[in-house]
Amino acid sequence: MSIPGDAVSIVGIGMLPVLRAHRPGLRQLGAEAVHKAMADAGVDHADALFVGNMLADELQGQKHLATLIADEAGLYGIEALQVRAATATGAAALRMAYLAVASGQAEVAIALGVEKMSSHRDQVVAALAKALDAELEVPTGATLLSQNAKLMALYLERYGLSITDFDGFALNAHANANHNPNALFHDRTVTATQVDDSPVVSAPLRLHDAAPICDGAAAVVLTRTGQARAFTDLPVRMLGASVVTDRFRIADRADPLYLAASARSVRDAFRRANVHRSDVGLFEVHDAFSIMSCLILEATGFAAPGDGWRLAAEGRIRLDGDLPVSTMGGLKARGHPIGASAIYQTCEIVQQLTGRAGANQLADPRIALLQSVGGAGGTVLTHIFGT
Repeated sequence: MSIPGDAVSIVGIGMLPVLRAHRPGLRQLGAEAVHKAMADAGVDHADALFVGNMLADELQGQKHLATLIADEAGLYGIEALQVRAATATGAAALRMAYLAVASGQAEVAIALGVEKMSSHRDQVVAALAKALDAELEVPTGATLLSQNAKLMALYLERYGLSITDFDGFALNAHANANHNPNALFHDRTVTATQVDDSPVVSAPLRLHDAAPICDGAAAVVLTRTGQARAFTDLPVRMLGASVVTDRFRIADRADPLYLAASARSVRDAFRRANVHRSDVGLFEVHDAFSIMSCLILEATGFAAPGDGWRLAAEGRIRLDGDLPVSTMGGLKARGHPIGASAIYQTCEIVQQLTGRAGANQLADPRIALLQSVGGAGGTVLTHIFGT
């Protein structure tokens, strides 16, 4: 299916603050975020709801979540489907909403991400490990944390670096989260000493190299670009998107430090959007782990192999840098409620492109890039946005 590069626009956003623990349940969190986004768009109906959630089966014992939330939100009789792509689940929900509108199957579609990780914190690591190979990786004790730790150890060895060379990623994320009222760490200043002294969670990864366990929900409303201004005078166009897979297991890839799916996905998205890398004014990366931020920057061509960490160390990813990254705190400091993370990032991109990012507002961003990673790089989704 060929989709015009600007066929779909975002006309409403809704976010709940990311917290260590939200008291309401999944259905209430999801419905509240949906209502916020619909109110922002000025709509009282939708044709479709796509819900991103990864862990409800394991942590809340709940399936059939999309219809449950549609019911809770008062959206009876609509198409409602749950979407998953492991840790890139929110981006998958966004893609389905995008395709529904672009294809003409829906006039108004909502992409919602919701996750409640706090209720069974002791089960989260094992539940997330199900994004890996259940037969060949998980029985050996592999987790997403341990797999990213292996990538970090390999990177440090190959390029002769120290883990402290990666401090800039956490420092940037926390500095930006300080001014984001929806961020988990919106009131915490983090210093290089604190990053360096944080406990090792899976050698060589430290606590500040990994995103936290938390709860959250966010939603966006999409419609056809041709009628977007009927909803808002500040629509944000979805210019292009791409989904690409890699070999499932890291051990089967020719070079574990090269995210082939990331590289191909961004190339495809740039082509579909008719956008060049130099046009990008901000980049929301999947910074669940500092090593993943580094590898994404390299795979997408913003840094040469072995140099991704330099962008953070030299301050080039800060708000005043040449490639602002994680402008509202990212997964690291805004928080990473798995199924909702990419939807939060989408909302934050809309805030940046429409001048609503508050103290974190960039000067004049026109093009924004979002890339989300499922598992240990097995699935990568890229979305490009513009004014």
